[in-house]
This record gives sequence, structure tokens and C-alpha cells, in this order.
Amino acid sequence: MAWYLQALKNYTGFQGRASKKEYWMFMLYEGLIYLMLSVVEEIAGLSYILSGIYFAVTFLPALAVACRRLHDTGRSGWWNLIVLVPVVGIIIFIVQTCQASQETDNPFGSKPVM
Repeated sequence: MAWYLQALKNYTGFQGRASKKEYWMFMLYEGLIYLMLSVVEEIAGLSYILSGIYFAVTFLPALAVACRRLHDTGRSGWWNLIVLVPVVGIIIFIVQTCQASQETDNPFGSKPVM
């Protein structure tokens, strides 16, 4: 949970690097929360109200941590836009975020200690 909260606190931090663990732990908690909200919405008869609000609140932190993750692999944060390409773009993005961190400092900062 600490990884998730740390990413939320650093919601405007598009500079620097995020480790693979930081990124994927954030995404894991995002997925679990969306799953819980979907169950509550289904039971209560709500139509994407809670998950829509949650998306609006967490969009910027998710974008920031993804940008920092791409920085950690040596790529610009603009590579986030690849997900706009149907199917292939999402696959490329997942492959990029699964790659190992660059061991040395890169133009985006030093290797994360986490």
C-alpha cells in the first residue's frame, strides 16, 4: 500500500524515474480498487459513477508514475501516447514498462533506490 500512496503523493512528479516495482505495485492497487468499485456499483445499481470519479482523481498520478517508469527505461514520457494506437500500442507500452531499469544514470535522473 505504501507504493500506491507514494505515487499518489507524487501526483505532479513527471520528473525523475520510477522503479518497475513502484509502477506495477501502483497498477496492482489501481486494478484492485477498480474491481471493488465495480462490485459496489453492480450491487448498488450505479452506472460507473464511483469508478468514473476514481478515474478522474487518479488519472494524473497514473500518468505521472507511467512517465517516470518510461524514464527509468530511458524513454521519454511522450511514449505514454503509444496506448492511443489500438491493440499494438498497448502491447508496446506493456513491454516497455516491463523492461529492466537502466543500471546507470540517464538524462532523466539516477537509478531509483526502491
